[in-house]
Order: sequence, then structure tokens, then C-alpha cells
Amino acid sequence: MADHIHFPYRSSSHLPFLHVVSESGSWEKYGLEVDYNYKISSKDAHLDVPTEEVEFVGGNHVSTYAQRAHGDTWVYLGQTLNYTNCRLVVPADSEVAGVPDLLGRKIATRGMHPGLNDWLYCKQRGLDVDRGDIEFVSQVTHAMGSMDPNFKESDVNNQPLWHWVRDGKVDAAFVTAPGCLHAQKAGLKVIDIDPLPMIWFTTISSSSTFIAKHPDIVERFLKGLMEGVHYFKTHPAESTKIIQQLYTDEGKLTDDEASFLYRDINRLLEPKLYPSMQAISNVYQESIRQNKDARKVNPMELWDMHHLRQIDDSGFVRDLYKNLPTTK
Repeated sequence: MADHIHFPYRSSSHLPFLHVVSESGSWEKYGLEVDYNYKISSKDAHLDVPTEEVEFVGGNHVSTYAQRAHGDTWVYLGQTLNYTNCRLVVPADSEVAGVPDLLGRKIATRGMHPGLNDWLYCKQRGLDVDRGDIEFVSQVTHAMGSMDPNFKESDVNNQPLWHWVRDGKVDAAFVTAPGCLHAQKAGLKVIDIDPLPMIWFTTISSSSTFIAKHPDIVERFLKGLMEGVHYFKTHPAESTKIIQQLYTDEGKLTDDEASFLYRDINRLLEPKLYPSMQAISNVYQESIRQNKDARKVNPMELWDMHHLRQIDDSGFVRDLYKNLPTTK
């Protein structure tokens, strides 16, 4: 009999990948029935993970560091993507050709973590919102940088950010696929930019108490996810079909859009699920900006990678990819 596991996401953008993992039978192979196709709020995740009402969560990347300073038992076990994959969207007639050209302009942003990504991306490229170099126009009820503790995710306006560019509310927005494709079809200019090292997308999170009590489930869950990454990488046609059929949160995808989204995720997927130090460093900077209490903890306190190391040392991942010409 399979063990039933909850693995809610924090953003529906995780679903193209998670649908493929689930439909491939990767978790089922390890005796797990994973309920992944529902969203959880940041607040509920912090409540439900310590009580083990939820075994794993695919997110909560920023708030956890300050929570750790107050005794939270949150633990990160692995990471699927270590870079963001945004594009810069501007009006068709805009003189903007890249991020440096955003000086003095208005940029649309949304949500807590995506908004912080925009802040850090611009800051690392010399554009500091605190200095007045740029202005963020947020879709949430607080201004970028204020970090209102009364923020509620229900206050987020779900209108795509590129609509704000199209409608002249802002000069630019950082947009992921498939939104950037929709923007291009609408006649906007879409500019490729360098990815940002970041802990985001599907992160495997749990509580220290659950991990201690159920190491077997942790190992099987991680192996199933690794199998899912392998399937994603080695079955492009089947994975693309699954994405097109099941991921409809941003509208029905065309063949080209599904293929683009598949390629965009595939190029960044981590076969061994290790986080990068750059990604951890960047998300930690964001956590400090959100809540200064994050300074009280070492960012590595939240990461427990010995399960990944044991699986890796066993040759599990090597064996998965042994018949491929090259292995990442």
C-alpha cells in the first residue's frame, strides 16, 4: 500500500514540472501517492509543516530564515532550479535594450519572492530602488521595500504583469514563460537577460521532526523526484505533451508554447537536486531585506543535504544517466 504524501506548491508556475514527475510514475515507483496539485499560503505552510499535516512543501524560500531565528523547525532538503528564467518585457517602441536602460523607469512587480528577485536583480546591476534609480509598481498592497507584515496573498492582482506594460502603466516587467511568449504575441518587445542565481521554483522543504521520524519516506520522495527529473530530461516529447495537456493555469498552450516552456525548465533542472552557494547567498539577501531577524541565523542552518549526499554516493543518479552520451 502506497504512503500518501502532501506536497503543495507555493506558485502554480511549479506545475509544468510537477505534472511530468507525477504522470511519469516516478513517485509511484517508490511507493508514494503524492498530492501535489494544490496551493498553500506561506502562513499555512509555516503552520502545517511543523505539525506534519503537510509532509513536504515546494516553496517558502524567503520567510523561513527569520522564522528560524524564532525557533522554527523548517528544513530544506533539495533544489530543482538554481537560476531564474525571466525575460525583460518592454513596449515595442521602447528604447530599452537591456537592464541598464531601466534607469529612471517604472517596473511592474508582483508577490513577495518575485518582487524581491526583481529588487536584487536590478541592485546587482547597479540600479538601486532605495536610491531612486528605478521605481517598482507592485501588484500587492504594500510598496516594494516596505515589507508590510499585514501582507495577504489574497491581495495580489492576478492580471499578468505584461498587461501592465501593454497598457502603459509601467515601462517594463520581468516575466517568465509562458507569459513572455504571450507578451511577444501581443506585440511587445521581449529581451533575453542573464539568469539570476536563486533558490526558487520547486524546493523540497519539510520539518526537522518529520525528517527524523521518517528517513525512509524522505529518501523515497527524493529518489522519486530525481527519477522525475531524469524522465523530464530524457523524454522531451512525452514531457511536452503532459505540460500541454495539464498545465492550463495561464491558458491553453500551443505546441510552440509548450515546447518553449519545456526547454526553458529543462535547461536549468538539477539532476542531483543540490542547491548552489550563489543561489543560497542571493535568497538569504532577500530574506534579510524582508525581515532583519534573518541576520541572526547562518543561511546554511536551514539546509540538510545529507540525504542527497547518501543517494548520490550510492551511485543512484549516475546509474540513471549511465546510458546517456553526457551527464550533467
